[in-house]
Amino acid sequence: MESKRIIMDDKAVQRAIARISYEIIERNKGTEDLCIVGILSRGVPIGKRIAAKLSELEKNTVPFGSLDITPYRDDSKSAGDDERTEIPFDITDKNIVIVDDVIFTGRSSRAAIDALIKRGRPRSIQLAVLIDRGHRELPIRADYVGKNLPTSHSEVVRVSVEEIDGSDGVAIY
Repeated sequence: MESKRIIMDDKAVQRAIARISYEIIERNKGTEDLCIVGILSRGVPIGKRIAAKLSELEKNTVPFGSLDITPYRDDSKSAGDDERTEIPFDITDKNIVIVDDVIFTGRSSRAAIDALIKRGRPRSIQLAVLIDRGHRELPIRADYVGKNLPTSHSEVVRVSVEEIDGSDGVAIY
């Protein structure tokens, strides 16, 4: 039987999202020309929450989009179109914050960067993740991290979000 260890409960997830939001505002000196793009699937609800928190704190609307990176992955045979991507704004000359639930090898982040650059030339691309578990295979690091969680290759990190899983939390198996 798998042993499960709870790493973050719902309150810890909420605090991490709030802290990441404040750090984004600080680094970007506000939210002007800032857009949030969540990676499907759990990066989307986390990204929406960050965009909402930024909008609440700065009293303006921060545009939000979702990104399907499947066609851009180097470890997938599936070609095709990124039809599930919804970015209803021009990313050219904007500061884009990509949001994902977990960064591991860095390959999803690289795919997201490729997918974004196909759509325009942002001023900057930043990366926010709820969990950084290490083990990078590419020279990519997150700019904003909810929690650093050193793991072994054999361990599995599961992020749960209310919108998809019915509750918020992070567990390691």
